Amino acid sequence: MASNDAPQTTPAEWWRVDTATLHARKQELEVLKRQLDAEQNAILAEINIRGVRGCSGHSTLAALIFEDFHVSVKEADARADRVLALHAGVAVGGDRVPPLAPLAAEAAAEGAIGGSQIDAIIGALARIPSFVPEEDVRGGEKILVDLARHAGPRTIAQAGRRLLDELDPDGKEPRDENPKDVRPELRFVKHRNGTLGLKGTLDLETYARLKSDLDPMAKPHKAIDGVRDSRTQDERYGDAFTDYVRLKTTSRNLPGQAGEATHILVTMSYEDLISDLGEAHLDLVGPISATDARILACDARVRPGVLGTAGEPLDIGRSKRTVSLAQKYALTIRDGGCAFPGCDMPVPRCTAHHIVFWENHGETKIDNLVLLCTKHHRLIHHSQWKVRIAQDGLPEFTAPAYLDPTGQPRRNTMHLRA
Repeated sequence: MASNDAPQTTPAEWWRVDTATLHARKQELEVLKRQLDAEQNAILAEINIRGVRGCSGHSTLAALIFEDFHVSVKEADARADRVLALHAGVAVGGDRVPPLAPLAAEAAAEGAIGGSQIDAIIGALARIPSFVPEEDVRGGEKILVDLARHAGPRTIAQAGRRLLDELDPDGKEPRDENPKDVRPELRFVKHRNGTLGLKGTLDLETYARLKSDLDPMAKPHKAIDGVRDSRTQDERYGDAFTDYVRLKTTSRNLPGQAGEATHILVTMSYEDLISDLGEAHLDLVGPISATDARILACDARVRPGVLGTAGEPLDIGRSKRTVSLAQKYALTIRDGGCAFPGCDMPVPRCTAHHIVFWENHGETKIDNLVLLCTKHHRLIHHSQWKVRIAQDGLPEFTAPAYLDPTGQPRRNTMHLRA
């Protein structure tokens, strides 16, 4: 709001205002801009928690910001990082994850700090090891936030490095002076924000082999209706690695478990499976939502384990819900790749989705199956998009009413069919 002492004027008449008033007004506007940014970030955080971004077809919060606000990829990534760091998020199993920088969020809501200052704070906090006690982390954040009220990002970053030295005096392990002889290592990690990840060190040959495999899979998608691929390079490689793991784990040359092909076990109660409520337990990961369990249930390499109310095994599904090789060939001929409208993902990067879910007595037959890539497979399970097989035997999709009130069926014309 303008100062009571400031004369009523239009922007074109600022030349009439004294210098002191100009300085005061520019500061007031900066606070207001920061408060509006903070309010918008809170709204985006709520959208992220509700999963509405999935309903709109966006794969990430950054992609939503890129498309809706017409900003650069770099700015979209930075704004998404702020939202996810300042506000509570959702873990893999659906549980709330506390924010990385709650004190910075409070200062931002006051209008006391802005974007670049926030970036410096969350950048410093993200480097603090997980073994540091939470009270020490919050104490360090308070130091940085108080500093940010009258300092810029460079000063904050310097203070962040000093803070890290105090909280983790041992620092990083010394660099291997002979990387050619390095021993490969791989660690599965859980981040502070609830996401899962990998940390590893590769020898030169393995690095080269992996990168050469992922490079062609990580290329940007073709532009559709003039809209280019909004994913960052890191996101493209992340999607490529996801598909790469799926492809490799279906190989007959990989070692199995106890004489069987590699599988993962999803355990949940029968009532939760039918109602799509509650949670399941994913082997080696932990709790996941019932919806995520449904998505996994479409994968041929997953064995569902359904438990009764007392936890006793009622049924262990095997081949009845597994797409056969002949069916996969038929889907390849019919769909040619991901069947979702506008998607150009090829067959090897797709899985067969049960249109009528298996737990709803859906059968594993061609007129109840459709090929979907990972992104659109999750979209169908998490949103109001609908898919069916039309009278001519081809899949067609219907968008949610808020996206297309006409309900006009849509088809993919990106693949050539035999």
